[in-house]
Amino acid sequence: MTETSYEQVATTREQSEIERTVNKYMSDIKSIVFAGFWVRFLAYIIDILALAGFKGIVLSPIFALTSINTSYLWVPYFSVENMASALIFYLYFVLMTYYFKATLGKMILGLSVYREDAQPLKLKDVLFREWIGRIISGALLGIPYIVVAFTKKHKGIHDYFGETVVLKNKYVQMRKDFQNVIG
Repeated sequence: MTETSYEQVATTREQSEIERTVNKYMSDIKSIVFAGFWVRFLAYIIDILALAGFKGIVLSPIFALTSINTSYLWVPYFSVENMASALIFYLYFVLMTYYFKATLGKMILGLSVYREDAQPLKLKDVLFREWIGRIISGALLGIPYIVVAFTKKHKGIHDYFGETVVLKNKYVQMRKDFQNVIG
C-alpha cells in the first residue's frame, strides 16, 4: 500500500469512529441543546413579571385616569382593561418571538426559539405557537406545558403547533454542525 492509501484508510477509520461516537452520545447531546422545563418556566416567570410591571407602570394609570377600567362588555371579565391586557400579552409573545426569536425572559436565560427544520421563523409558525398553542394550554389549566419535561426535544404542545424548538443559545452552532454531519 502506498502512503496515500494508508492515509485514506486512517481517515475512513477516524470518520467511522467519529460517527460511532456521535451516535452513541446523540441523546445526551440533544438533552443539552434543547431547553428543558425548568429553565423555560423561569423564562416565562420573568416575562410575566415584565408584563405585570408594564401594566402597573403604564397601563393602570392610563385606565384609572380615563375611567376605562370600569367599562365592560356584558360581563366584568370582558372589561376594556382585561381585553387590553390580553392583547398586550399575546402581542408581546408573538412580536418578541417573531422579531427576536426570544422574549425578555428567554434572552436573559440565553434561550431562543427556532423552527424544527432550522429554517427562519415564519409569522405563521409564531402565531400557531404563541396564540393557538397558548390558548389551548391555558384552557387546559397549563397542564400541557408539563409535556416539555417529558418529550425528547423538550417540546410543549405549543411547540408542536408551531413546529418549533427552544434551544440554548450556546449550542445553536453545535446543532447546525451536527445536522450537517448526520443529516
